[in-house]
Parts: sequence; structure tokens; C-alpha cells
Amino acid sequence: MKGILGKKIGMTQIFKEDGTVIPVTVVKAGPTSVVQKKVEEKEGYNAIQIGFEDVKESKLNKPMKGHYEKAGIDYKKYVREFIVENADDYEIGQEIKADVFEEGEKVDVTGVSKGKGFQGNIKRHNQSRGPETHGSHYHRRVGSMGASASPSRVFKGKNLPGHMGHEKVTVQNLEVAKIDVDKNLLLIKGAVPGPKGGLLTIKETVRK
Repeated sequence: MKGILGKKIGMTQIFKEDGTVIPVTVVKAGPTSVVQKKVEEKEGYNAIQIGFEDVKESKLNKPMKGHYEKAGIDYKKYVREFIVENADDYEIGQEIKADVFEEGEKVDVTGVSKGKGFQGNIKRHNQSRGPETHGSHYHRRVGSMGASASPSRVFKGKNLPGHMGHEKVTVQNLEVAKIDVDKNLLLIKGAVPGPKGGLLTIKETVRK
């Protein structure tokens, strides 16, 4: 399982050789550094921890500072764990860059979606509004809440207004349209979750 951390830069479009336009999301992918290796003999599974984006010492607590100092790498803002087949293939401090993927490869992208705050049932659940005529005063509210005396309650799971967005979202099977190795940029076909500047986890797709 290959993977890397990145930041969403924004969206643009590129042209294929036949003139077809492709919408792409530009991701600043790495460089990331291997912070820790986890092996099956000790932890029970094979994985690596990678750190991304340098950060000031004052922004970290004491345990995290010790974690990076033990690895002998600069302090990082983000650290995530990736399951791999053989952790011994990696070295502590090894850099993983955008060229870990190839053009045309399929990836899964995970991020935190944009937060929308508290929203009504029409925006949150795509429900229809009430009638606008004949003296109706019930336009954008939730509609019928139950069935009279029996069962005299509202069933669990009813779509109601509430907090919308700011959730962990994974979009699967996206294509890596282009790679800029010098600038560590991945151009991924289509849209990915989150706002500009949001952290993304990019992994080799599980849908093969």
C-alpha cells in the first residue's frame, strides 16, 4: 500500500493530447519523512508513520518533540500511519515524494469536508419545501413528525436539521492525471474533499 500526505491547492484544468479538457485538483504532495516503522514481530502489524510540513518547536508538546528527535528529523505539523506490506523496505528519515505514484494510477483521497454549520432539512437532506400558496405558513420546515396516537413517537433516524459537513470523507478510484516531480504536485482528475489548504491523505486505491 503506497501513500502520501498532501495539501489541497485548488482546482484547474489541463488538456490531453487529443484536445480533451480534464478538470483536476492540484495537491501539494510531500515531501514527507518516515518518522517510525512498526513491524509485525513487535507491534503485530507492518506500518510506517510519516510526517508532513515543517512546524515551529513551540507548536508541539513534549511527547511529540521527543518522537521526532528520536527519529532525527525536523518537527512536523502532521503525522499519519500507513499500513504497508513490509516496513523493513523503509528507513527512518527516508523522504517520500510525489513520484511515489505514476501518471494514470488510481488513488483514494481522504479529507475533511467543508463545514456548513447548522443547516435545515432542505439543504442538509435535499427535502422539498411545503406549499407556498393558500395561506400556508409551513414552507421550509421538517414536515410530518409522527403518526398520531400510534406509535405516538418519532422514529429514530428521521432526517432533521442539524450540523452539516466537517466530516471525514473518502473519494475512491480517482486518476492521477499528471505529476510535477520538481514541485511535488499531483494533479488528480476530479474533485476531492475539503477546502483549499486542507490536509489530504492519498493512498493506492483498494478498488482494483
